[in-house]
Amino acid sequence: MLSAGGRLFLIDCGEGTQQQMRRCHFSFVRVEAIFISHIHGDHLFGLFGLLNSMAMYGRTAPLDIYGPQALGSVLIFYSSFFGTDDNYEIRFHKLDCKEPVVIHTSKQLTVSAFPLNHKIECYGFRFDEIVSERHRLANPAYIAKSYAYCSDTAPFPELSSWVKGVNTLYHEATYPEEMSDKAAHRFHSTSVQAAKCAADAGAGRLIIGHYSSRITDFEGLAEECRAIFSNTVAASDCDVFEI
Repeated sequence: MLSAGGRLFLIDCGEGTQQQMRRCHFSFVRVEAIFISHIHGDHLFGLFGLLNSMAMYGRTAPLDIYGPQALGSVLIFYSSFFGTDDNYEIRFHKLDCKEPVVIHTSKQLTVSAFPLNHKIECYGFRFDEIVSERHRLANPAYIAKSYAYCSDTAPFPELSSWVKGVNTLYHEATYPEEMSDKAAHRFHSTSVQAAKCAADAGAGRLIIGHYSSRITDFEGLAEECRAIFSNTVAASDCDVFEI
């Protein structure tokens, strides 16, 4: 979840998302948009419950949902069987790009989508803060904040340029470097590959996640990253990071 200017932007929606939102005290009605990277269950299985809970909590504002073409059929199924009494509109936006393109603009930020290198159609997202002219004049040295989310993906040459200069980069590190053969076979990244992307991009900080169920030493993955990119953090559930 990205919080910006009092609005919430949800990136992927795995099983249990609404329970974690309650645990973290996030409002269901303040979510401005949802961004689904791809149609694999660990990134999607919490969506139906969350959409239904939004209706139960009295949401009336339209909800923008972005994702691959296949997500449209999923949302049609939900609306046909479970969303007939919902009091808010679900607006689906199909992603279809070969390079970064702006897909969403709000008062707080612009959001760009870009393709990733996974087994199925998959997208990453970049969030760039919009700084008002008044704020720039009052704070001429201020640098706009930015955040990028890259999961799930195997490495590819263009990615570091697409997330160039972000303050904070979230990049999957599904496997340690010793399991690079499994990472390549399953179109995922190792800790070292995530760190190289962050270094090549000149990111300010790297947050790693999306660990294989075989991995229990998350700090060990972070240490592998730090050998290449020192400012690395291994994420755990409900961690909070200030950008």
